[in-house]
Amino acid sequence: MELQELSDRYEIQALMTAYTRAVDTSAWDDLDAVFAADAVLDYGSAGGPVGPLAEAKPFIRNLEGFTRWQHMLGQMAIELDGDTASATTYMYNPMVSTAPDGTERLIEVGGYYHFEARRTEAGWRLTRLVDDLVWSRTS
Repeated sequence: MELQELSDRYEIQALMTAYTRAVDTSAWDDLDAVFAADAVLDYGSAGGPVGPLAEAKPFIRNLEGFTRWQHMLGQMAIELDGDTASATTYMYNPMVSTAPDGTERLIEVGGYYHFEARRTEAGWRLTRLVDDLVWSRTS
């Protein structure tokens, strides 16, 4: 593998880390540096919108209804094609809600993030993100 390919792969993985870190820390404006201006986000499998970041942010912010949440990303398969890339990564997202009596409930979801990225003057940016939920469990 050449140095440029290694660098590209690292930067693309870092984009997904930046995405999940922004979501998990409620740093909603940080998402602007992750996505290209023309990006399409697809939260259809979670009952959410399919559209630009401006339409998706309010849906993503629904996580604020939980007490705690956290993403974990697993293996990532990246296909590079010059200044574009397509990829899939495994995703696990536990979320905790707290009832008024203090009882906690754990909701877990798992699946994949399918995504595409493009090299821009500002670096790699996501151009498409599909939240592909495969399973969920409530404890």
